[in-house]
Amino acid sequence: MYFATIIVLVNLLCGVIADEHNHIYNDGEEVVLWMNTVGPYHNRQETYAYFSLPFCVGEKRGIGHYHETLSEALQGVELEFSGYDINYKANTEPTVICMVELNDEKVKAFTYAVKNDYWYQMYIDGLPIWGKVGEKEDKKFSIYTHKRFDIGYNGQHIVDINLTTEKKELLTPGAKIKFTYEVNWKPSPVKFADRFDKYLDPNFFQHRIHWFSIFNSFMMVIFLVGLVSMILMRTLRKDYARYSKDEEMDDMERDLGDEYGWKQVHGDVFRSPSHALFFSALVGTGYQLTSVVLAVIIFAILGELYTERGSLLSTAIFVYAATSPINGYFGGSLYARLGGKVWIRQMLASAFLVPVFVCGTAFFINFIAIYYHASRAIPFGTMVAVTCICIFVILPLTLVGTVVGRNLDGQPDYPCRVNAVPRPIPEKRWFMEPGIIILLGGVLPFGSIFIEMYFIFTSFWAYKIYYVYGFMLLVFCILMIVTVCVTIVCTYFLLNAEDYRWQWTSFLSAASTSLYVYAYSFYYFFFKTKMYGLFQTAFYFGYMALFSGALGIICGTVGYIGTTVFVRKIYSNVKID
Repeated sequence: MYFATIIVLVNLLCGVIADEHNHIYNDGEEVVLWMNTVGPYHNRQETYAYFSLPFCVGEKRGIGHYHETLSEALQGVELEFSGYDINYKANTEPTVICMVELNDEKVKAFTYAVKNDYWYQMYIDGLPIWGKVGEKEDKKFSIYTHKRFDIGYNGQHIVDINLTTEKKELLTPGAKIKFTYEVNWKPSPVKFADRFDKYLDPNFFQHRIHWFSIFNSFMMVIFLVGLVSMILMRTLRKDYARYSKDEEMDDMERDLGDEYGWKQVHGDVFRSPSHALFFSALVGTGYQLTSVVLAVIIFAILGELYTERGSLLSTAIFVYAATSPINGYFGGSLYARLGGKVWIRQMLASAFLVPVFVCGTAFFINFIAIYYHASRAIPFGTMVAVTCICIFVILPLTLVGTVVGRNLDGQPDYPCRVNAVPRPIPEKRWFMEPGIIILLGGVLPFGSIFIEMYFIFTSFWAYKIYYVYGFMLLVFCILMIVTVCVTIVCTYFLLNAEDYRWQWTSFLSAASTSLYVYAYSFYYFFFKTKMYGLFQTAFYFGYMALFSGALGIICGTVGYIGTTVFVRKIYSNVKID
């Protein structure tokens, strides 16, 4: 009896797990067709539940779907069971789903959808399927009433799905429309591991322009690194020689001499910047975001995250929460070295800097989504889940990192002592002002990535799946190198003008790349897309502001790190009285 029970349980378990989660099917086993969303073709993010249009559900019922991951809820995935009776390897002749009698309200809803080029999305075994709602011809509107599914299988796996929409019916009040479907199964040579390749577009992402942009950026890096090295080494060598000569003079000769340059601010160069709490919170957040970007790109390369629904966003959320100690460690240690006293406040600022801005933007857009009844509206339970992650995961981990950072790396070890009284900053030419340096600092870094920005924007805002994460990793490394080189040059010019406010200048001159990225997003919106409407406009510019802001924090942190190493190096090599 015991063994019989075990056998029954095993069989039941096999029956449960043999589905879209492990992608293994037996002959005749049920295959679920999920209806996801419907929305205008040119506004990819403006989506609504499939049954918000007066479509009808098939007769087969009893399967419910809940958001399996947090990312599904955040991305507006609204899977609802279609009611279609589909079984593995079992062809289905044209079958009536239901009959819909059109009244004025239904005609108006379908007409609006056809007029605005509405498309719907469905899923079978995790593979997306798209279909068009209807068509406009000679000022007449009609919808497609028949769906034909051609499904390819290889062994026990579904490897290919094609949808054909047929049988146009005019939208007229009082008409009775019959919705039908059919399913045809056929063997396919496509391997299960390669089944997602048909959704990729090598002609777009591996175009010669893409390769040329990578090569161009790489050559820019070589040229810039060589130029920075040559100019700075020659200039610094002259500076060192001049300062060594000054040290051999007596006090009278030194007083009569014309002293100038970066050595003159040695007593103030390591002075704490203004708003040290906010500055250290930004730097700590930059360390964390840089780690998240690198980790997610590597996971995407190794695990092909783009093949699973919502997996990329889920991975990013998990990695961001897990890397919170990095934020606390580097932000807390920097704040301690800068002489900060209210470390709890600094820790809270580091922990919640990004979540507050992301959630604030998302909740603002959420109100618009609720007004539009869009599927992008974030459920209340998801808001609670995000809040719990911030309070019970991110905050404690950031606290641990902050305590460790303050104790292990919180003591200042500057090569120069800091004067008690700040040195007055002399007047300088207009192009040496920090504001001008900051604006010019982002030009070259943006020039090294703006082609890649086009491909990234197109994959997110249009119907392209970004999969060339190797390119992204290379471009990200190029961006970091260019940013460090440009920021070092900017900082050298600033210090040579005897302006010791290099911390904020180095951070902001690197972060100004985000200004050019955001400006480019305006160009992309108006000239490369056909988006329209309040919802899509708010969604686009809201999330582009978050993207640009995060990129600015990353670039600013990397620029500040590189500049810190440079500043410590040059002042440790000079004998200062």
